[in-house]
Amino acid sequence: MSHTNEDHIKLVNSLVETTIDSAEGYAEAAKDAESARYKTLFQDRAQERRTVATALQDEVRRLGGEPKDDGTILAAAHRVFVNLRDSLSKGDDAVINEVESGEDFIKSRYEKAMKDTDVDIHTRAVIQKAWASVKSGHDQMRDIKHMLKH
Repeated sequence: MSHTNEDHIKLVNSLVETTIDSAEGYAEAAKDAESARYKTLFQDRAQERRTVATALQDEVRRLGGEPKDDGTILAAAHRVFVNLRDSLSKGDDAVINEVESGEDFIKSRYEKAMKDTDVDIHTRAVIQKAWASVKSGHDQMRDIKHMLKH
């Protein structure tokens, strides 16, 4: 059964919300990081995620929908990033661990969207471009986390 435009709008809007949650999480991580290197890295990733969210919102408009303009307070990614507050006293290692957990969540959401084979070709291209950014962020945080363990 093929998707309707409404299905595509819903799919892309769910990615908008998750991506905004991720951007907010990175912004929080930037505030909480002790190292200037990590502050800058997190600020850059937050901006990159905002750019990704904007591209996804543009796609929702192209599909004739009303794009979401904020994250989901109840989203798991948001809950994970809120844990940053609890890890303040634990230093950059704890912040990296929390960010990496958030990245695992957003990566799984995008992987699920990428498996949807009934998405219009333009929408798929937008999701794939966003996925490239998400995968890059995930892999970078994973690598930093593993580096810190050694």
